[in-house]
Amino acid sequence: MDQSAQYRKKGYLNEQFRLFHLRDVGVEEMDPHYHEFDKIVIFLSGTASYIIEGRSYFLQPWDVLLVSHHLIHKPVIDPNDPYERVVIYLDPGFIRSHSTQGGDLTACFRLARQRQFALMRPDREQREQLQTLLQALESALEENAFAGELLCRTCFLQLLIHLNRAMVRDRTDRNRKASVHDPKIERVLSYINDHLADDLSVDTLAGQIYTSRYHFMRRFKQLAGCSVHQYIIQKRLLAAADLLRSGVSAQEACTRCGFQDYSAFHRAFRRQFGIAPRDMLR
Repeated sequence: MDQSAQYRKKGYLNEQFRLFHLRDVGVEEMDPHYHEFDKIVIFLSGTASYIIEGRSYFLQPWDVLLVSHHLIHKPVIDPNDPYERVVIYLDPGFIRSHSTQGGDLTACFRLARQRQFALMRPDREQREQLQTLLQALESALEENAFAGELLCRTCFLQLLIHLNRAMVRDRTDRNRKASVHDPKIERVLSYINDHLADDLSVDTLAGQIYTSRYHFMRRFKQLAGCSVHQYIIQKRLLAAADLLRSGVSAQEACTRCGFQDYSAFHRAFRRQFGIAPRDMLR
């Protein structure tokens, strides 16, 4: 199976990290989605933007996107322009296990969340270093030699260290031309995530920003890349999965995450995760 076919099987990660170097023409539109793992996207060429939690980022060559696990995101690609990028899936537990007191390798993702800004735009020197480190990692992944796995891990950690150092100094979030967002929709997204067990009807959410339901629904889909209903369901399912992993019963997880009907929760959960809620920890 080639890399493009493997990448289309979204949402899985059985390794500590996995790298895809992809170049496509005529890419089909993707639905908004999320992952259980963190993701790094290094944009190389094409005409593309990326929607992450209601903010659209306009990409330039060698831009880096830091997409934390559970963030709903969607690429928007011109299918007529060859779209090349490197995508790295990485296990958050693996990153934490290789962090030290003075070198938290999860810092780049934490900073992206704190700034509510996932885009990093390296300067010329940083781009050259990034290109060198990326080439070394890709070469190591293609080798089948002594201590190959150790070399891959070492190259990957060097890349992570570089990205963390660059992120500390990065100020792309101050560049108004790099992205577009709506503070009102951001306020609604925060409200949804803080009130998953409560009434999240369209009328309730539109009332949070004092606008009509029709304008709100249109604006939300334009910026978030999905309908209000789709966003709420995905966030509730994520919260339910976390509760199930912590030992909460399926019925209680259903109730605590705002689902009114267990059978509807069961169907949505199985459709999203491929297993029944009760099987989450088996």
